Amino acid sequence: MLDRIDEEITFRKLEILLAFMEAGSLARAAERLGVSTVSVHRALHSLETGTRCSLFRLEGRNLQPNDAAHALADVAREVLQSMAHGIRATREIAGYAADRIRIGSLYSLTSGTVPALIMALRLRKPDIQTELVLGSNSELLRKLREGALDATVMGAPEGAADVETQLLFEDEIFFAAPAGSPYAQLKEVDLSRCADERFVSLNEGYVTHDRFLDAFRVAGFEPNVAMTTNDIFSLMNLVGGGIGCTLLPGRIRGVLPRNVCLVPLLPQFQMRQKISVVFLRTRERDPNLLSLLAACRSHSAELLAAQG
Repeated sequence: MLDRIDEEITFRKLEILLAFMEAGSLARAAERLGVSTVSVHRALHSLETGTRCSLFRLEGRNLQPNDAAHALADVAREVLQSMAHGIRATREIAGYAADRIRIGSLYSLTSGTVPALIMALRLRKPDIQTELVLGSNSELLRKLREGALDATVMGAPEGAADVETQLLFEDEIFFAAPAGSPYAQLKEVDLSRCADERFVSLNEGYVTHDRFLDAFRVAGFEPNVAMTTNDIFSLMNLVGGGIGCTLLPGRIRGVLPRNVCLVPLLPQFQMRQKISVVFLRTRERDPNLLSLLAACRSHSAELLAAQG
């Protein structure tokens, strides 16, 4: 069992001891530390109390360290360096202020939003390494809580008191149909008249799947789902191949296959998604996340300017 260390000996007092030994006087040590000479003198005297031995001697008005003080200073220097390394290693293991950041994303956000955020982040932190993890809303939230992700870009989770969110944009849900279908000629789709239509859908856990179900609840019927998938790009190809229609967010318009069209829904069936950067509330002061949030605000401002 390790010997107990007197509570009078603290890291701060050891830092003051080293400053005094290097500066050579109480006044210069106090100036270096931004404290009063009385505070320095009190800390040094407290170390004598904690070690239960004399560390200094008076020569006129000057305080001079003895051999015991030099021995304690040597140990203090090693202890403070070891603790600094230990704290840095601990924070890196936990993902705080490390030289990498692990970002989760929905598949549908990889065609524009996530690359833009990563580029904006690297402008602020050029040396940071980014790891991208893709998944559903539920998978990303679980990994975030497990510590496998530092932040994730996804639909804002509902009722999650342990996370903070930074809104990026709101996205409207559209009816997706083959370009040659009768739906392609409509200005708006009345979802209540689609009870006999075949549909394809994302699997449970995706925010687009949740809005898909919400819209059909309003329409008053359960859709005939012919096939499900975990990939929104595969979902678009299923629509283009005539397997079924679906509901898709407007953000995928730029990567939409030519044989698929998006048609607005009638107002009573319209759904929206809030796409946000999500991170644990306990991480809100992490420097990497603060830089990511700054990149998010910049990206949101660019989107608003483009819309205006």
